[in-house]
Amino acid sequence: MIYVPCLRWKLGEYQAISKLSPSTKDSIIPLIEVAEIGYDFENKKVSKTLDEHLISFAKRVKEKWGRKGCFIDIQLIEPYGLMSSGYHPARFIFEDLRLKNICAIPVICLNMDPQVLDEFINIVDIDKKGLCIRVNVEEIVKGNFSISIGNLINKFGLRCDQCDLIIDLQTPNFEPLDRFANLLVNIIKNIPNLNYWRTLVIIGTSFPPTLGGLKTGISTLPRSEWCLYEQLFNNLKKDGVRVPVFGDYAINHPEVLLLDMRLVKPNASIRYSINNEWLIVKGVNVRDYGFSQYGKLCKLIIEMVEYCGPEFSAGDQYIDACANGEASTGNLTTWRWVGTNHHIEKVVRDLAIPFAF
Repeated sequence: MIYVPCLRWKLGEYQAISKLSPSTKDSIIPLIEVAEIGYDFENKKVSKTLDEHLISFAKRVKEKWGRKGCFIDIQLIEPYGLMSSGYHPARFIFEDLRLKNICAIPVICLNMDPQVLDEFINIVDIDKKGLCIRVNVEEIVKGNFSISIGNLINKFGLRCDQCDLIIDLQTPNFEPLDRFANLLVNIIKNIPNLNYWRTLVIIGTSFPPTLGGLKTGISTLPRSEWCLYEQLFNNLKKDGVRVPVFGDYAINHPEVLLLDMRLVKPNASIRYSINNEWLIVKGVNVRDYGFSQYGKLCKLIIEMVEYCGPEFSAGDQYIDACANGEASTGNLTTWRWVGTNHHIEKVVRDLAIPFAF
């Protein structure tokens, strides 16, 4: 089965994806969100121009992911306006991706500004790779959803089988899980042209926006989106209904937090995905106590029965090496790629084992 991880294209995420095993790369279609521009709190302005921010995007996609298929979503940079050339950023990004022979499928939302929509119509017409539409549950349950999405596809001159549909739950209230699963089953059954979409995906996460509420040491958090998917898979299979592809936000929360790092003291932490849960190993703040504490945090992980072993992934290998003093204790970005890399490998392996239904 294919897996769609939604990744904000920052250093930790693209390092994680570049270190995946070849078989895992063949089993995923990443939903790549062009990351927001950082903010310079000291000078009270964005840290880069839009041109500076986007100039290396396609190059990094080629270097870190290659020419395999991927979804590209620009929603996080839309508020920043036009390039210095007058180009809309979508036009610049997809022209650059095209020049590098990257199989990039544009992602749009249901109620896109007409001028931006025209940019994407032109991109789709040139690339002939189809289109991905990302919708939320509130949009799907509206009485006019079938008409709205039909009109949107018609504007591109496409059919459903040339389009991908992503149902983005974002961060819902998953409880009670049974009731939520039943609600989604009914929603999925009523999606127009359900069996004709090129790809049907459901993504969401229960990962919290911060780990501030967790104590130091070892904690666990439920991977509610994974438990939900198991129920969806079983219920839809039983009823002979198309099962969406699984997607999530890896080890991230979808909300964009612009933090003034001069005022923040982030704690050391390792996010390690296990069956139905995240294992969180948390230290103290790195500003006062440094990164050397990661050696001890890694030792806690490798001593646990849930540890998958150094051969499992590049991330697991790094954890083992750090625990044994054979690798640097790194920085916060290091532990983002380590956790993300392990998570993606874990999900792909778990999806290869059919759920019992």
